[in-house]
Amino acid sequence: MVVPNEDRPRARAGGSAKISVSLPAADLERVDRECREAGESRSELFRRALQALFDGKSRDAAARRYVEGYVAEPETEYEVAAAGSLAPAAFDEEEWE
Repeated sequence: MVVPNEDRPRARAGGSAKISVSLPAADLERVDRECREAGESRSELFRRALQALFDGKSRDAAARRYVEGYVAEPETEYEVAAAGSLAPAAFDEEEWE
């Protein structure tokens, strides 16, 4: 069942809202096992999972913008040659094991 946006719980200013989530029993068992192993509450587990999802989407969007920028304005031959000539010096400064 989808609840219209206007009927969904709203977070108080600077606070949080309680929500209800339906999961298959097997998923809930995995959630509870993860919570025990991590020593955290379900709320914290879901908060972390959502943050990882949001962060991943932000990284994906940034990568798309990066690629679109290079497609729209690729490097010039001069820039490629300059990077190629400077790269060995940059790697020489690194300590390699």
